[in-house]
Amino acid sequence: MAYVLSIDQGTSSSRCIIFDKQSQQVAAHQLEHKQYFPAQGQVEHDPEEIWTNVRTCINEVMQKAQLKASDINSVGITNQRETTIAWNRKTGKPYYNAIVWNDTRTVPICNAIANGNIDLLRARTGLPIAPYFSASKLIWLFQNVPGLLEDAKSGEAAVGTVDSYLIFKLTNGSVHKTDLTNASRTLCMNIDSLQWDDYCLDKLGIPKRCLAEIAPFTSGEFGYVFAPGCACIDGVLIGGVLGDQQAALFGQTCFGAGEAKNTYGTGAFLLMNTGTQAKQSRTGLLTTVAYKNGKDSPAVYALEGSVAYCGSLIQWLRDNLQIISTIAESEELARTVDDSGGMFFVPAFAGLHTPYWDSTARGCMVGMTAFNTKAHVARAALEAPAFQTEEVLRAMRTDSNIELKSLKVDGGMTKNELVMQFQSDLLNVPLYCPTNTETTALGAAFAAGLAGGLWKDEEELKATWAVAKTFSPCMGADKRRSLLKLWHKAVQKSRAWDVDTDSDSLFSSVVAGLSQPFKVLGFGILFGMVLHRSFLAKS
Repeated sequence: MAYVLSIDQGTSSSRCIIFDKQSQQVAAHQLEHKQYFPAQGQVEHDPEEIWTNVRTCINEVMQKAQLKASDINSVGITNQRETTIAWNRKTGKPYYNAIVWNDTRTVPICNAIANGNIDLLRARTGLPIAPYFSASKLIWLFQNVPGLLEDAKSGEAAVGTVDSYLIFKLTNGSVHKTDLTNASRTLCMNIDSLQWDDYCLDKLGIPKRCLAEIAPFTSGEFGYVFAPGCACIDGVLIGGVLGDQQAALFGQTCFGAGEAKNTYGTGAFLLMNTGTQAKQSRTGLLTTVAYKNGKDSPAVYALEGSVAYCGSLIQWLRDNLQIISTIAESEELARTVDDSGGMFFVPAFAGLHTPYWDSTARGCMVGMTAFNTKAHVARAALEAPAFQTEEVLRAMRTDSNIELKSLKVDGGMTKNELVMQFQSDLLNVPLYCPTNTETTALGAAFAAGLAGGLWKDEEELKATWAVAKTFSPCMGADKRRSLLKLWHKAVQKSRAWDVDTDSDSLFSSVVAGLSQPFKVLGFGILFGMVLHRSFLAKS
């Protein structure tokens, strides 16, 4: 049993990769699934299509590798986090489409729960109240799918993130479990006890009976595969489960406190290992479980900052603006100009995530003149994730008191050398791209292989990691400061856009996004604005 099969279920596709003991890829198969956009700000997936694609990928990759079940040590699962599914325990049928992590339909629900304090549950969960997380999506389902809440209370309905749905399917309905990393993204798990938090569930109106059992590990015995259509891996241990970004951290072997990685995928996600103590953020970061190797090992935590639009922004240039015909063409077009020509692109299409958590922000391009061309637009779009990552890392330095000396990077955008060099310049630290770029799938494989005994410990895993390319900073300090100053100015232009400009609405929108020490100051500023507006109207 010298191989591990990793299921990587992502936002746009599902794939299966088989790795050997040397962490080398043996075979892979990938299938895209359809994206549904029922209304502005709404994003859905068909859970049954996802399961069909996963099952097909398993069979195809096993056939490509010419392996049988007895060759597979274990199965690992990594998945798009926060995406929420409700299904019937008896039939296995979904009640509704999966509501995807970047869906913003639940802004009103979050506003009602927070009542002006987005940090209401942060001490318990490590998270602000935001549409990003699973709880508000589940509340929306309860409110809009007839009979679901009653079935959830009776235990007939099962709900969970994508990992728990796949475990249920792979075990033919016999196991309804989730892992600690996915549970820590629901706004329902206590970040210290690592169990569902009764106070949060009561506050949110979520019945515990419908939730998955939280396994006390990310590497351990989740169950065994016995699923119709997956006979090629019947009886194989499901030994590792992690949300995609924690899996990438694990796959990048960031096992020491202070080590960090950034994944440039659909969005961009920067995680820093903070050790065995959960650090509460003062700067808008998320406190999350990074991994836990076995039930007797301590949980390792991370601080996380997320950028909603990264690779998907380049897809937007291709599909919506049609200024490029392929993703790769974006770098080619951007290199035809020396810089962005004074333009800044803030891709707040679904609001701003870390460190602002401002759902009222909207995307904008600022600083444009008649000089600008589509090449400047492309360059500004490519630079945007790097600017947002710099803001996240700045917050991490404040919360962790750790000055990062380097950053491990992965994801599709690492192929774009213009972006990687610009990122290194903005951060003023070297970036390391690994030789094995499939870090998310590899992280799930590592967790599963540890449970199955294929690898002995973290040191053995670390020995398999190697650098393929390094990007070193070469930008002057003055230029860096100037660019960051203009970027912050551009971000402020994007904020509080999707709000009523009446004074009461403006007050509630802005003050809700402020940390407590600044709320009094914010009130004074806004009150002054109202008086000034009133004076002008009378004049």
